[in-house]
Formats: sequence, structure tokens, C-alpha cells
Amino acid sequence: MADIKIYSAVVCPYAHRTRLVLQEKGIDFDLIEIDLQNKPEGFTRVSPYGKVPAITHGENRVWESAVINEYLDEVFPNPPLLPSNPIAKAQARIWIDFANTRLVPAFSTLLRSPDFQKQEEAKQELYKHLEFIENEGLGKLSGDGPYWFGESISLVDFTFFPWFERWAALKHYRSFGIPAEFTRVKQWKHALKERESVKAIAHSKEFYIERYAKFATPVPVAA
Repeated sequence: MADIKIYSAVVCPYAHRTRLVLQEKGIDFDLIEIDLQNKPEGFTRVSPYGKVPAITHGENRVWESAVINEYLDEVFPNPPLLPSNPIAKAQARIWIDFANTRLVPAFSTLLRSPDFQKQEEAKQELYKHLEFIENEGLGKLSGDGPYWFGESISLVDFTFFPWFERWAALKHYRSFGIPAEFTRVKQWKHALKERESVKAIAHSKEFYIERYAKFATPVPVAA
């Protein structure tokens, strides 16, 4: 039995983040799948918010994916997934916050809202966020390397990637793929997809299209 237990749900992108970190670091863990529509009795003793992911590490418990991932990076420091330089570490935390407060809400609104006007507004917002990532993130921080901070994979990469693995659902249900002009974003996504830790738990486009069907109604296509 592993010291680490992760409470997860296969469709949850937040849990996906933490599973990627565990895979990348080669940490032995027990995976406990939670049915979010039928949560087991006592789950809130592990996850007070009633959400995944949550982990237990011995007698300790930690919840919220960004917090869990920093905890894992401190307790299992090799390989390090945050820069050691204070300003670079601050930049990493800024981008993690950007994912949580900007990209993810726009993605969710576009996929889940039944209101066409809100979908169009979310498309515009998501485009601006991708543009910001292209120019201010990857364009300024990655240099010639494949990842957010160049040659070294980081928590920032694993924070964003689960939504990009699910992008097929946006393309299928909302006709919004990643625009061709965002070449750095596309290169970054390809590099992540080839990472062994990512491939180990990856799912197909069809998997996400099927799983997200209940959240989205396809936009009618004009004849």
C-alpha cells in the first residue's frame, strides 16, 4: 500500500493535473476513483469541499489541485517542477493563477452554456487568453525549448495541459479549435502529448467527446 492516496475522477481535469505530477515524479500511489454524482459516505473527511482531487499522505490530507501539486513538489523534490529562482517561481504561480481564473472559466462557459450569445462571448475571451499565452507566456518564457519555461517541464505545463487534452470537445460541440496562428501553443501541446507521463494516462479525443456530451449540445451546422 502506497503512502500517497489520490482521490480522483477520470473525467476531472483538476484531478488530471495531480495525476500528471505523480506520474512525472514516479511517485507510488493508490488511485481511488470517486463517482462525483454518487460520492461515497465519509468522502468529506478526506476532501472537505467534496471535490477531487484530494490526497492523503500518511495521516495528512491536502486538497485543491494547485496546492496539492506544490505540496508534492516540496515533499518529493526530484525532479523539481518549479523554478528555484524567486522571480521565475513567481511567474510560474502567476501563470497557474491565470489558468485557474481566466482560461478555465472561459473554457467551461463555452462548453457548458446553452446560450448562443454567451458562447460567442466566451469564444472571444478564450481567443484573447490563447493570444496572451502565445505572446506573453510561451513567446517570452520558453525560448527555444518545448515547455513553458524552456527545456524543463514544470507545474505550469501540467496545470494547463488537461484542458488542452480536452479541447477536442470544444472543437466538436462549439466549432472552436486552437486557431492556426497560435503556433507556439500548438508546438507546446504536441510536446506535452509526447511526454511519457502524459501518454501514460492520456485519453482519446473520442473519449472526451463522449464524456462531455451531457454538458454540451452541438451547435447546429448550416446546410
